[in-house]
Amino acid sequence: MPKPIDPAPTPPPISPAPAPSTASTSTGLPANIAAALACIPLVGGLVFYIWEKHDQFVRFYAMQSIIFGGIWFLFHFIAHILHDLFWSVPVIGEFFARLWSFGAELIHLGFFVLTVIAMVKAFTGVRWEIPYVGPLARKQMGETPVA
Repeated sequence: MPKPIDPAPTPPPISPAPAPSTASTSTGLPANIAAALACIPLVGGLVFYIWEKHDQFVRFYAMQSIIFGGIWFLFHFIAHILHDLFWSVPVIGEFFARLWSFGAELIHLGFFVLTVIAMVKAFTGVRWEIPYVGPLARKQMGETPVA
C-alpha cells in the first residue's frame, strides 16, 4: 500500500511592514503626520521646531525644512536679481533673461520634488536626509553621523 503524501507545510504568515509611529508628540499629532507637516519649507519647519520639544524625528524634519527652505528662498531671491540684470542688458538681454527664467523654473521644480519626497518619507515613518541639507540639519541638532 503506497504511503500517503504529506501536504506541504503552510508557510508562516507574512508580517506587515512596520507601521509609522503613531505615538503622540507634544503637538498632539502622530509623529509621522507632524514630521510630514514640518517638511513644508521654512514655515512648517519653524512652527514644528518651536512647538515640538521631545520627538527627535519631528525636530529633525523641522530643522531640515528650515535649512532647505532658507536655501530655496535664497535661490529664489538671487534668481530674481539675475533675471532683472539679464533683462537690463541691451539687445541680447531678453534672450538670456528668458533662458535664465526657464532654468530657474526647472530648479524650483527640483526643490518642489525634494519637498514632496521628504513629506512622503516622513509620513511613512522613514528618516530621510535631503542631500547636503540632511547632514547640516543633523549637525545643527548635535546628532552623531549615521554609519
